[in-house]
Amino acid sequence: MAQSETPPEALQKTPLHALHVALGAKMVPFGGYDMPVQYPTGILAEHLHTRSGAGLFDVSHMGQVTLHGSDAVAALETLVPGDLAILKEGAIRYSMFTDDAGGILDDLMITQRGTSLFLVVNAGCKLADIAHMQAKIGRRTNVEYHEDRALLALQGPAAAAVMARLAPNAAGQKFMTFRTGDVAGIPCFFTRSGYTGEDGYEISVPAARAADLATALLAEAEVKPIGLGARDSLRLEAGLCLYGHDIDTTTSPIEADLAWSISKRRRTEGGFPGAARIQRELAQGPARRRVGILPDGRAPAREGTEIVDANGAKIGTVTSGGFGPSVNAPISMGYVAGAFAAPGTPIGLVVRGKTMPARVASMPFAPHRYFRG
Repeated sequence: MAQSETPPEALQKTPLHALHVALGAKMVPFGGYDMPVQYPTGILAEHLHTRSGAGLFDVSHMGQVTLHGSDAVAALETLVPGDLAILKEGAIRYSMFTDDAGGILDDLMITQRGTSLFLVVNAGCKLADIAHMQAKIGRRTNVEYHEDRALLALQGPAAAAVMARLAPNAAGQKFMTFRTGDVAGIPCFFTRSGYTGEDGYEISVPAARAADLATALLAEAEVKPIGLGARDSLRLEAGLCLYGHDIDTTTSPIEADLAWSISKRRRTEGGFPGAARIQRELAQGPARRRVGILPDGRAPAREGTEIVDANGAKIGTVTSGGFGPSVNAPISMGYVAGAFAAPGTPIGLVVRGKTMPARVASMPFAPHRYFRG
């Protein structure tokens, strides 16, 4: 999701907008919405609090969609490379919509709910995603867009303790699973998932009750509000892609180091857009790969920075970069030619006309701490 260019007067507001303003948030355009980038304590404090306590994120700008009907799984498999047929009820899978050239239209989470599939898609792509599904599989499944629901993410090592107090049905829930139940007395459904690398939950709640739920969560001692700034630095440390930056229609899942999300059956059978290219890259390797990058020194290399080899020849571009508060160092990710993708490979980063030394690094930069039970 790229930051929105929408004029301020045309920005949409989430159901928590008034609460953000009351909490002193600095608001910015993002994905067509007026969103909190940070609160008075600042991005650094918010980032570190999420790593040590529990951070509450408003992700209501993202799209929530249900596909209804017995043919939903087979229908959606014609649009994504993920193996949905093997999902048990209550299980979640990360996948992406691909186009005919093997590029990524969007990435999404897919939950098996028995007689339906529940999807969470990116804010900047949600209307296009819904139109795509209606056009391609609308005759096989009913596509329902939940405009009347909000989405909150509770992330961090204290998230489970908070949920245990407010949502008895969350006890023992494992990573990448779905449950329904009351949270602070409010009917919700929630997944043990998130995009920070930490243990945590994403909670879908009726929009009319979103402020009540957020207030109840913020009343817990471990919980503080977190804005988009820390959300971005957390996901970068976790080595996770941001749509519109690290992945888009110019990148394939294999180039993006997302081959792990494509099962053996789907690799063999294909049957999704761009399968021929993806199968070829799986067999032969892609021309370029998404990698982690550790610059020497303390200066960060941000999006758009040119990556060069020892002779100064361009070999790639940084797609996300900044300072990693948890690792106390500048970190980046980007695409490099396949010959330079091995961890430890020395590279150069051209920053303000000067080449800074750096090296390719394994990701994540900060360890994932998901609860797998």
